[in-house]
Amino acid sequence: MSFKTRRSAGDGKFGEYGGQYVPEVLMPALEELTDAYERYVLSNEDGFMDELRERLRDFGGRPTPLGRADRLSERYDTEVYLKREDLLHGGAHKLNNALGQVLLAKYMGKERIVAETGAGQHGTATAMAAAHLDMPCEVYMGRTDINRQRPNVFRMRLNGAEVNPVTVGRGTLKEAISETMRDWAMTVENTHYVIGSVVGPHPFPSMVREFHAVISREARQQFDEQVGGLPDAVLACAGGGSNTMGTFDAFLDDDSVSLYAVEAGGSGLGVNDETGVAPNSASLSTGTDGVLHGARTKILQDPDGQIVESHSVSAGLDYAGVGPQLAHLVDTGRVSPVNVDDNAALAGFHRLSNTEGVIPALETAHAFGFIEENHEDLGDRVVVNVSGRGDKDLETVIEETASHDIENAPDMDVFERMGGL
Repeated sequence: MSFKTRRSAGDGKFGEYGGQYVPEVLMPALEELTDAYERYVLSNEDGFMDELRERLRDFGGRPTPLGRADRLSERYDTEVYLKREDLLHGGAHKLNNALGQVLLAKYMGKERIVAETGAGQHGTATAMAAAHLDMPCEVYMGRTDINRQRPNVFRMRLNGAEVNPVTVGRGTLKEAISETMRDWAMTVENTHYVIGSVVGPHPFPSMVREFHAVISREARQQFDEQVGGLPDAVLACAGGGSNTMGTFDAFLDDDSVSLYAVEAGGSGLGVNDETGVAPNSASLSTGTDGVLHGARTKILQDPDGQIVESHSVSAGLDYAGVGPQLAHLVDTGRVSPVNVDDNAALAGFHRLSNTEGVIPALETAHAFGFIEENHEDLGDRVVVNVSGRGDKDLETVIEETASHDIENAPDMDVFERMGGL
């Protein structure tokens, strides 16, 4: 099957999931975006994809390397390879999509960019891309996330973006997306919404996946060239699903490769019906079918269908839903949803840092928490995507490590002696 045929935008449905559940005012914008996606992204009209690849190379630093994690491989008696998206400009995989969408907005004649962000990596990537392409940019970010991701807020402002605090609800990613959609609905004629994950109404899930698919295309080719053949398993942390779908895409037709989406188990699975809170962000593992942010998918909700508050030690995974294609892949059995709790993620953060010299994002650390506990079941050759670097998470990790008994963590007494905690 040809690339173009396989990538047809279609109707945006993935089995029972996907679609366009939005106010009528947004339908013309979605139709315009679908047309642009078909023409520029899928058909390379006016050389759009050629220009994007050049900019990802020269501005972003693609391709990112795939390398063997020597000490983890010895620890697990398993060949562990790291796909280093943390080395992409900005420190995370998010630039793949942000640069693609901002460039697409210019081709569409838009004059303004809006975006949401949770951990700040998508907001940072969008601000960088907007500065690079000379586009005004506003980023909506929940107040809770602003407080735990201050370095990324400063980076966005350094790049000239305006950061709008969102104070409704818990002030996290779910609320930030809602506020960004509200802005877009009022300014659709001159504004493009750079959504940060494979969520939302069609064509966003397909388009964001397509921009991130470069991760798995590179990884598949690199693994074959360096090692030979295919890995037995591929692991990626899963929040909304941009990292997961980008890491899995090129392997979907390889039945011999097991795909694991590692979610945030938080402090426990399930939903507390009395408090309306889910102490986790494990939508694939524990969610039920519903509509969130314009698409039908798996979400965390109470018996009355109300979206509940989610939780993760990682701001980037703290979301009550997941992309519709990923939900479908779980339903069909192609992707296995798994989860680890906050402590396992923190231990994974420290373990990768002090064994391989790679400080991962807390999102990524969930995948390393999972491989620690399940390496015997993953086969002989495993690829893990390092979705981002952990600079942004250091304040959170210092606070959480000081209050928990985390394996492999450094001695925190120095902060107490210096009056830092």
